Parts: sequence; structure tokens; C-alpha cells
Amino acid sequence: MNIQNPIATMVDLVAMKSRQHAAWSSGDYSVVGTTLQIVGEELCEALDVRAGQKVLDVAAGNGNVSLAAARRWCDVVATDYVPALLDRADAERLDIEFCEADAEALPFANNAFDIVVSTFGVMFTPDQDQAAAEMLRVCRPGGKIGLANWTPAGFIGNLFKIIGAYMPPPAGAKSPALWGTRERIAQLFEPQAHQIVAEERNFVFRYRSPEHMLDVFRTTYGPLLKTFAALQPAMQTALHQDLVALIGRFNRSGSNAVVVPSAYLETVIVRR
Repeated sequence: MNIQNPIATMVDLVAMKSRQHAAWSSGDYSVVGTTLQIVGEELCEALDVRAGQKVLDVAAGNGNVSLAAARRWCDVVATDYVPALLDRADAERLDIEFCEADAEALPFANNAFDIVVSTFGVMFTPDQDQAAAEMLRVCRPGGKIGLANWTPAGFIGNLFKIIGAYMPPPAGAKSPALWGTRERIAQLFEPQAHQIVAEERNFVFRYRSPEHMLDVFRTTYGPLLKTFAALQPAMQTALHQDLVALIGRFNRSGSNAVVVPSAYLETVIVRR
């Protein structure tokens, strides 16, 4: 199955993918990613995963859903196109197969998995339609696709907008945060779906202070690290100020500590 994206011909998808690969290969995403573990646990519960099911984690990052599914005795394959992100299960003595793979060209047979998942990963693919088509292709009929994607209006969605203001994406490129909308999910999956259930949830970021949070993100979160590195000092200062203001706008701690909820869309799709 190959759903063609009419905008894909207008965008240099190869250049976009190269740029993203460089961004996610920089820094140390696991420093931020490990804090998101609860999202993987909650997604597995929403999917009602069962022991022995075959689970594929697409664009797994540091494997939050992979770890959660493995703890539930599933047969798990975790994939990502940045191999450095696929190195996490040994400490917990969990049995997970790791595979370097492009979400837009998964190296698996049709209908190979009972469950196909992605948390804050597949949403960054340059060709969104192709990535969705691949997830549908490898999920068996009657199987489930589970997604957790940042919403446009949430904290991380606004972070994307600020990054885009300083480092504009290529003309015609679709925002990753579209995956956090029910409308886009319907466009991508509804033709092959028996059922789609989408619920907005919040992940709460917690740090010592706004400066602490920003320091962690700008030194470990690849897209932000790359953005700062590409700017002249005056623009770095402006970006810093915009991000501190963003944190302040979402912070609900009532103190210098950071308690920032960030909305994401949790989606469970039953494959037709």
C-alpha cells in the first residue's frame, strides 16, 4: 500500500530526512526521552496489549513503548534510523529486538505485527502519508496501531513553532504536530481503520527551574541544540528569551520550579 502525498513532489524529502537525521543524532535525546516513560506505559494500557503479541515500535527513540510492551511479555521489535537511540533495554533485562530502519520503508512483511506503535517518533517523518501507509501495511487486519503525538497547541507544539520561526522548515513541509490532531489522523488512517479512538492527554515536564529545563533541552534535545548552534549570538539570546517566556507561560508550579503540562494526542486505531 502506497498513499502518495501530492506535496511530496514539491519538497526535497531526501534533504529533509538528512537534516532530521543530523538533528536527532546530535545531543543525547535519552536525557529527555527517559522522562517520558509513563507515556509508553499508558499507551500500552490503552492498547490492552497481551502477552505473546508481536509489537513493532516505529521511530522508537529510546524505546519507551518498547520497554513497556516487553514488560508485558510481548515479542517486541524496536526500530529507529538513529542507531545510537536503540541501546536501552539491557539494564532492565528485557528481551527486545533492535533494528535500524526508516519509518517510511519498514523492512517487514505485510501483516507481520499484532500491534504497531510510536510515541513522539513517526510524527517527525518528512513524508507523513508514506509513514502512515507503512504502519498500516505491517499491522495485521484486526490489529491495532497506537500513537502518542504532541498537539499543535500544547507546550511542545509551541516549542516547534518557536524553533520554526528561527529555523524555517522547507516550503511545503507539513508540521509534525499535525499528527497531534484528530483531523490529520483521520486523513492518514481512516480509509484502512475499523475504529479510531483519540484522547488528549498531558505529560507533565518537571525541572528545578526554567533555566534548568532550558539548559537540558538546548544541550540534549537534537532539534533545539542544532537550532542554537546555527544562530549568531544575538539570535541565540533572543531564542533563549522566547523559550524562557514559553516555559513561564505554561508553568503551573507557582514557584521557581517547573511543572509544565504538554498536551499530546493518544490514539488507538483498529486496523480494518
